[in-house]
Amino acid sequence: MILPQHIVVGSGTLELIGKICAKLRLGEKVMIVIGPHVHKIIGKEVISSLEDEKFNVDIYIVKEASIDEVKNVRKIIREVNANTVIGVGGGKSIDVAKLASHEENKPFISVPTAASHDGIASPRASVKGYGRASSISAKPPISIIADIDVITKAPYRLMASGCGDIIAKFTAVKDWKLAHKLRGEYYGEYAASLALLSANLIVKHAEYISKRITESMRTVVEALISCGIAMCIAGSSRPCSGSEHLFSHALDMIAEKPALHGEQCGVGTIMMMYLHGGRWKKIKKTLSIIGAPTTAKELGVKDYEIIKALTIAHKIRPERYTILGESGLSWEAAEKVARITGVIE
Repeated sequence: MILPQHIVVGSGTLELIGKICAKLRLGEKVMIVIGPHVHKIIGKEVISSLEDEKFNVDIYIVKEASIDEVKNVRKIIREVNANTVIGVGGGKSIDVAKLASHEENKPFISVPTAASHDGIASPRASVKGYGRASSISAKPPISIIADIDVITKAPYRLMASGCGDIIAKFTAVKDWKLAHKLRGEYYGEYAASLALLSANLIVKHAEYISKRITESMRTVVEALISCGIAMCIAGSSRPCSGSEHLFSHALDMIAEKPALHGEQCGVGTIMMMYLHGGRWKKIKKTLSIIGAPTTAKELGVKDYEIIKALTIAHKIRPERYTILGESGLSWEAAEKVARITGVIE
């Protein structure tokens, strides 16, 4: 198991980046991968913290989570001979930094500025340009530094999206158990339990999360980190990614304007829980309380895009057995599921 060595979650932790890097003794040359918006807001603070500890800092401003950006970052890592890569920001910056550092065999530090998905701590990276691969295997961050003050200031929609990604663990674990029973696939009780613990925390604290209280924001961040740890323990994304994620990735491929990853996973969880014969109404109620989308209209996608995504989801990762089976859902079955659960009208 490869696990993060240092996890810091709290108020004002951003200013500790330099001290934490010095403590980890990873080398004096640091490369920061950061988005343009985040760079304007906290870029100077991050650089200052590192330079105060005598680090030599290079910066790359990432535009999108794509294979081309990963190549650009890898090139600069080699040119400046960076010892460590720090991803600062949301999904794009962290995923690009994570994959580039992995491919260059450099330590990676995750500094999330939003709690929109579990990639902040996971050993997986989602980038465009790798064919149909929905996510790429990498190494987890050696350290995670999450400043709750910064994360709380991010748009609430991102936090709600993160909750949708955590809620998805309910059906991901059910799919994993199903693959174990029908295919003899390895199933890890501890990793599954850790993922479910995170999902249950979101259900328990839904009301507090909707009120945007600092303590509840911290709960969401810690739950996302726990999900990443669950994947590290399992050695795969199985405890955190199942049929609901396949649906989300399929929707990314066909929707004219896809929603956020976690938002789509949340809606996918409603429908997949129905297929599992579970308490899908409770999932829907929890997402509604939090303020996350529960319908195609709220996602901003068309009804037929939902149905189409359901019919092709099983093809995204054919090796991953889920409740969708090997042949997937017919158009009629997909439409029925979406209508019964109220995802489409």
